[in-house]
Amino acid sequence: MPKQLPLAVVDACCSPLAREPLNQEQAAELSKLFKAMADPVRLRLLSLIASHSGGEACVCDLTDAFDLTGPTISHHLKVLRESGLITGERRGTWVYYRVRPEVLARLSAVLVPAMS
Repeated sequence: MPKQLPLAVVDACCSPLAREPLNQEQAAELSKLFKAMADPVRLRLLSLIASHSGGEACVCDLTDAFDLTGPTISHHLKVLRESGLITGERRGTWVYYRVRPEVLARLSAVLVPAMS
């Protein structure tokens, strides 16, 4: 079973950075999510999945968008899945991926600047 960031931990991190400083645990947990997105291939995969018709994409829809091997794409998808940014559901021989919008919303909430 993949290790996913508990949503309660992400909830605790929702205070914008400019409002109050993150504690060490919050910063460590958030950095795992941002690190998973920091790779250009993973960021592009996340974008392809999120923008795909119906909000989900089959792995077969994703591999043709890259000049990478299937195992390399699978590795990047695994990193995104284990971080909790996406979910995957096997249907027959294919896996379909969805972005977890609640995790992206919480990440974006952390980056909201304080209003004067």
